[in-house]
Amino acid sequence: MPAVPAVPAVPAVPPPTGREVLPTGDGVRLRARLRRLRHRSVLVPLTAAVVLVAGTGGWYAAGGGGRSTTAPGGDGSPGEGVAPLARSLHLPWPREGQASVAVEGIGSLGTRGEQKPVPIASVTKVMTAYVILQDHPMRADAPGATVVADQRAADESYSSVETTAPVLAGREYTQRRLLELMMVPSGNNVARLLARWDAGDEKAFVAKMNRTAAGLGMRATTYTGVSGMEASTRSTSADQLTLARAAMKDPAFRQIVAVASVTAPGAGVTFRNTNKLLGHDGVIGLKTGSSTPAGGNLVWATRQKIAGADRLVLGVVLHQRAGTTPAEGSAAAHEASRALIAALRAELPAAANRA
Repeated sequence: MPAVPAVPAVPAVPPPTGREVLPTGDGVRLRARLRRLRHRSVLVPLTAAVVLVAGTGGWYAAGGGGRSTTAPGGDGSPGEGVAPLARSLHLPWPREGQASVAVEGIGSLGTRGEQKPVPIASVTKVMTAYVILQDHPMRADAPGATVVADQRAADESYSSVETTAPVLAGREYTQRRLLELMMVPSGNNVARLLARWDAGDEKAFVAKMNRTAAGLGMRATTYTGVSGMEASTRSTSADQLTLARAAMKDPAFRQIVAVASVTAPGAGVTFRNTNKLLGHDGVIGLKTGSSTPAGGNLVWATRQKIAGADRLVLGVVLHQRAGTTPAEGSAAAHEASRALIAALRAELPAAANRA
């Protein structure tokens, strides 16, 4: 189902009878290009990841229902209010769905919308990548472990009903390359391949995801799959902000979500990052996700100079235009996120100086 360059919208594809397989909207536009690769066997290396270093400092996540409170799992205690400077900000919160924003070293800037678990589509892959990197740590710029693509992943490479990335059965890939294929064009088949490689089967990996979520204090989150194809995978903006904060501490993760494009196996085919905000207004990540049940979802990370310090700002926007096409939902999530980022860049420095 379900992670920034303008791409034509692609209409949703009706699901086949018997299971939820709506297209994700994160890379449906790539299917035609993927089909052209079916008869090709040459693999081209992926472009190198961009090195970005996120700052350190205390974190306070936003949680709660319509109120602005600190989410469990943050550095603050449940019920703690937002950072004082947030009261002087006039943020354009989305009118539907939910959203949460926090700033490194400053704290929560609030949460809007009922914190009721909703489908999150390919935002799910943030946890998939986080668990993989917890189990198989990678140094910055390192290729990581070697993974052999299985026949199932290869067979799923050219699906017409979900976002995939091409892999060849029996071919060796680096862990980094597969994480890029999972996060940049949002390859569902690659997410499942990594889960089988890590845990033996997908069910066992999903159990790891849920244990990790519990350990982070994500009490409103339930994972039922590794890619986000399942509408039963649900979370809140506050919980996903908690996860984003934890994931962005990993240098390898930060590099992967900052990659603007990757060259996939095949001859000269490049996949652009599904996050259209990437590279604008300091945005350095993070992950998109869209489907008809989930609407549009976007977890974003941006860097901003505040009170003389380079700060990492994280935001989550969920459930935009749910029930419409993945393309419409994705566009709404990008627009809501873009408005929040623009307001933060305009108002945060002055608000910090007043605080």
